[in-house]
Amino acid sequence: MSGAPLAAAVAPLSRRARWLALTVLVLAVLLVAVDATVLGLATPFLSEDLRPTSTQLLWIGDIYSFVIAGLLVSMGSLGDRIGRKRLLLAGAAVFGVVSVLTAYAHSPEAMIVWRALLGVAGATLMPSTLALIRNIFPDPKERSLAIGIWGAMASAGAALGPVVGGFLLEHFWWGSVFLINLPVMAVLVVVGARLLPESRNPHPGPWDLPSVGLSTIGMIAVVYGIKEAAAHGPTLPAGVAVVLGVAAVTVFVRRQLRLDAPLLNMRLFANRGFSGAVLADLLTILGLAGLVFFLSQFLQMVQGRSPLQAGLAELPATVGSVVAGLLAGRVARRTSVRGAVSGGLAAVGVALGACVWLQATTGYWLLGAVLLTVGVGAGLAFTVTADVILSSVPKEQAGSASAVSETAYELGSALGIALLGSVVTGFYRSFATPHGVDESTAEGARESLGEAVQRAHQLPPAEGAKLLDAARGTFTEGLRAGAGTGAVVLLGAAVLAWHLLRGQRLETVSEEE
Repeated sequence: MSGAPLAAAVAPLSRRARWLALTVLVLAVLLVAVDATVLGLATPFLSEDLRPTSTQLLWIGDIYSFVIAGLLVSMGSLGDRIGRKRLLLAGAAVFGVVSVLTAYAHSPEAMIVWRALLGVAGATLMPSTLALIRNIFPDPKERSLAIGIWGAMASAGAALGPVVGGFLLEHFWWGSVFLINLPVMAVLVVVGARLLPESRNPHPGPWDLPSVGLSTIGMIAVVYGIKEAAAHGPTLPAGVAVVLGVAAVTVFVRRQLRLDAPLLNMRLFANRGFSGAVLADLLTILGLAGLVFFLSQFLQMVQGRSPLQAGLAELPATVGSVVAGLLAGRVARRTSVRGAVSGGLAAVGVALGACVWLQATTGYWLLGAVLLTVGVGAGLAFTVTADVILSSVPKEQAGSASAVSETAYELGSALGIALLGSVVTGFYRSFATPHGVDESTAEGARESLGEAVQRAHQLPPAEGAKLLDAARGTFTEGLRAGAGTGAVVLLGAAVLAWHLLRGQRLETVSEEE
């Protein structure tokens, strides 16, 4: 009887039912993508209202990814056991409730707490959607297209967030951008309960709580230690956190190899295609995350665009990613997996490298071309690696495999914001006190670019202009340095993917056949 839910719920789905189910799944992707992108757009308003320090601002930016990275493996495995549909719908409901709390956060500390809880809910969504796709689409070509649509909707959500968020920020307070999650969540829960098939591992074994604790502590401690070292330099607490995290991860891995029903089957990593795709994802988002986080600040507080204009300015990346994602499966089958992934990563690396010539006065022709190239390259690479990861595992372990993929993405995002963010803030804090501006005002302005804008408004026009010029100039220098660092990471990832994905091919024959 334990195998009945999987076989009975998934196998009989007609073609029409499969694609209707996919439309519900991509709503969950929209939910997470919109929430991630509106934060960057709202950052200047958060800075002026809540007045966070630069460290608090970084925490607000990456705590969401930080918590998700610690919980994804556990939640992916939980979905395999209790049912991916059940976990997805429960997570979506919690996500909506916490979005309301985030919208009404009254302090930087409260904002950090609510973003952390959003991470807990978000950890239930992404692995569930990919795992359900793995089980709903047995035909590999259909599955490639479904994954492409999944990735395209994530990009569409990334674009929809800034555009809708920009409109809301121009007419309402910053908290309104988080309330746009509510209608999407409501549709997902109500419609998903009727349309989505349930699927689970028919013989999952017990959910090992010590493994849950070890994976959570290990991932969070490692990210925390690296973040602290990046923000404040090597310190004893940062070193202790990294050592504790590495030790916990080591014990976790050894425990998984001994258990009859592990939380995560570590033998998946023996598949070179699986390991290569996961590593490529991690390095790619690490190289991109810092630039993406600070780009909205550059567009608004350096180049003087409105929130809506900044959101529209980022659209080329979305268009490129959507188109590339939809074509990725076909490209990988007609050329090669490693060619598609390495080519996409190299394109992103070159685009980031072009940003080393970025100036406060740079015209949109360069920014638009860079963003379009980044979108095409990332859309191609991420879609193909997701397909490789899902195709490399039995469908009973789809939740765990999806969780590994998403963990690489979220860990890379947190590390990217922490490491590349420290490069940007390191440059920014170095600007000299302009003539006529007292040192205490300049020191306060060095906390963040948003704080500099606030301080400049309190000064006489001439001194305020000098302070803004100094702050904007050094922020742009930091952005150039961060983009250059990201370019090196991406080009290195392209070379690595070329070697690790050698001989890897996407499936062409249906599992049913």
